[in-house]
Amino acid sequence: MSFHGKSDQQILRTLGERLRGHRLRRDITQEQLAQRAGLSVSTIKGLESGRGRLDSLVAVLRELQQLDGLEAFLPEPGISPLQLAERQGKPRQRASGGAESGRPAVKDDKPDSDW
Repeated sequence: MSFHGKSDQQILRTLGERLRGHRLRRDITQEQLAQRAGLSVSTIKGLESGRGRLDSLVAVLRELQQLDGLEAFLPEPGISPLQLAERQGKPRQRASGGAESGRPAVKDDKPDSDW
């Protein structure tokens, strides 16, 4: 399933439905999950409807034994070989803001065209 054509709310709703599906597959009630994860039932209901905080989401994923899904969900970005060479092996500490202006984030030594 691709999330590209969906609104933020549709994506959140889908993630909530998936959480609910994992809970039901393990035959756990919202009350049981809330107790095991150290959260309130209203927090579980909120997550399953696409609302909630990241720390609550992590607690629920841990209880549902779905933490491995986080790696696929948001993998570590890594460092491109070009950036690594430019920075002489030092990882980036902050953004330059170049991507927001439409410019490439990596320096380009080519002169700008007059066209």
